[in-house]
Amino acid sequence: MISAFSCHGNPLTPDKAIAEESDSVLRKTIKLASLLGVPVVNTFSGTAGDSDEAKQPNWPVVPWPLEYGDMLTWQWENKLIPYWKEIGELAQQHNVKIGLELHGGFLVHTPYTILKLREETCEAIGANLDPSHMWWQGIDPVAAIKILGKADAIHHFHAKDTYIDQDNVNMFGLTDMQPYGNVQSRAWTFRSVGCGHSLQEWSDMMSALRTYNYDYVVSIEHEDALMSIDEGFGRAVKSLNDVLIRESAGEMWWA
Repeated sequence: MISAFSCHGNPLTPDKAIAEESDSVLRKTIKLASLLGVPVVNTFSGTAGDSDEAKQPNWPVVPWPLEYGDMLTWQWENKLIPYWKEIGELAQQHNVKIGLELHGGFLVHTPYTILKLREETCEAIGANLDPSHMWWQGIDPVAAIKILGKADAIHHFHAKDTYIDQDNVNMFGLTDMQPYGNVQSRAWTFRSVGCGHSLQEWSDMMSALRTYNYDYVVSIEHEDALMSIDEGFGRAVKSLNDVLIRESAGEMWWA
């Protein structure tokens, strides 16, 4: 089956050419998903500039100096919410859900920001939850599943791990800007399932997904810099086979 279509652009960027292409591809992808019966379109929320005169995106991450907070408010009120209100309506018209990947660098990157946007738009807007991006932001993925699951806001799930190198975190911090290929010195690195965190943690995530009624795909995303495509994918399959819950529990037969 095709679980989702993906079109990861930035429709909010001040670069008009990129914004227009990202928007056009997203709209076409929603319509194509509807025609083919694919229920989810995964994408990014996008990041706006600091004003209508901006030339590049701007991702504020601290509330002080105060202009950063003012900038964030302007981005949400003038760019993010209006855009996703329109796209959410389009998705609803075509019976498609939008899975926004909670990815650093974009305005929607945490459970709070996706729930805030969902509240301001519609229920077609939800999360493509990738635990690898939760870990490097210091968020417990199990907790994120509980938060978003209670709101029925998980539309898709990516299976990707992250290795946190604390020695390098002490040097570069979690907002490490080194290229992903600098594995020796990076604070964190994407890994195949089970190569960054224990299978117990992955099992806890699968249990949380089931507990909060997520009964859709666990889609492997392989971006492991230390493994080939085949080996990294194979490792992920092997690891997930040990923790996936495949059957319904049925009636409580033991009590």
